[in-house]
Amino acid sequence: MCGIVGLFLKDKALEPRLGDLLSDMLITMTDRGPDSAGIAIYGGVDGKTAKVTIQSAAPESDFAGLAEDLDKAGFAAEIELKSTHAVISTAASQLTEIRSVLAEIRPNIRIMGSGESVEIFKEVGLPKDVVQRFGLRAMGGTHGIGHTRMATESAVTTLGAHPFSTGADQCLVHNGSLSNHNNLRRELIREGMSFETQNDSEVAAAYLTAEMAKGKDLGEALTGALDDLDGFFTFVVGTKTGFGVVRDPIACKPAVMAETDQYVAFGSEYRALVNLPGIETARVWEPEPATVYFWDHEKAA
Repeated sequence: MCGIVGLFLKDKALEPRLGDLLSDMLITMTDRGPDSAGIAIYGGVDGKTAKVTIQSAAPESDFAGLAEDLDKAGFAAEIELKSTHAVISTAASQLTEIRSVLAEIRPNIRIMGSGESVEIFKEVGLPKDVVQRFGLRAMGGTHGIGHTRMATESAVTTLGAHPFSTGADQCLVHNGSLSNHNNLRRELIREGMSFETQNDSEVAAAYLTAEMAKGKDLGEALTGALDDLDGFFTFVVGTKTGFGVVRDPIACKPAVMAETDQYVAFGSEYRALVNLPGIETARVWEPEPATVYFWDHEKAA
């Protein structure tokens, strides 16, 4: 079943509250997905720094001495530990190289996401516990997306949880099922993409990454998904500056959106939105089938 939430802030005064607002939205969707949960938070771009969010099943050993080992490899990095995850901050120019080095010096860790803006935290367990263990309420930012999972087609694991990220500053949460994901996975592998799970949502994320690598923006990539992805689905996607939503032509999965002068919000159900400021005067609607909704901070500036 699964539950999806998303929040794109227009008002900078709300940015310190992003994590708190998203956490409430996510927890409200618990009964749609109690197996695992995750949140992607975007913010803090300075044009010089990149961030890599990593995860380990044995963080005490895998994270110990990591900063020193990265320094020996030529990376001046700061590391913030957060339970089973850690956020590595380094020079933006070294983002691609540091991913390869991490695979060599810490082969047991997994990269949850990377880029100049995004941090991704996801684990098995109830959404309220995931929120608490990573201190998500204290996080600020410009926009974010979240997911509560009820596993139906793959195991309940950390890697199987959403969001899925397959490109810099890009991630996706998904409710539904894709019927052509195995064929599409093979095509994307031939194009050089790699996969860590059998989850169809990871294929959808990789598809969008591949399309955006061709020079398309998020809105154009989501439009292409309507032709190239088969099944029933709702996608909520984040990029460094953008936030997008699309439903398949049947649109059998529930979805509701709200917009004010301060934000755009998405929830699988309206109750996920009821605690947002000014919701009583928001424009509230159900997103149309096969219609791309797309907002971007750079285009709005």
